Amino acid sequence: MHLRNFSVSLAVKDIRASKDFYDILGFAMVMGDVEQGWAILQNGGTTIGLFQGMFEQNTLTFNPGWDQHGNELATFTDIREIQQQLKGAGITIAQEVAEGEGPANLLIIDPDGNPILIDQHVAKSA
Repeated sequence: MHLRNFSVSLAVKDIRASKDFYDILGFAMVMGDVEQGWAILQNGGTTIGLFQGMFEQNTLTFNPGWDQHGNELATFTDIREIQQQLKGAGITIAQEVAEGEGPANLLIIDPDGNPILIDQHVAKSA
């Protein structure tokens, strides 16, 4: 199973203060809208997302279909295939993907209660 792009999604109280803090650490905003309460920041190969009012707690995030720069990949494992592999391995899906095609997300929880969001933004090509 290859989950592709990885980032840590941080649940922040004040997105502007958080963005300013991470700017000092050398991160630069590569995507997002601070006015809407979200910003994706990168420093080298490290990506973090800042989300105000969207997540209850910090979340590990994977994006099938994207490389680390948010570019669409020609080939990748569709989230519905990933869901079936997880179920086959006995993993409980906290938020399942409905049948169909295109963008979707699912949520699993690791043994320590950490949420893992698998968030596919693109449709798989035939």
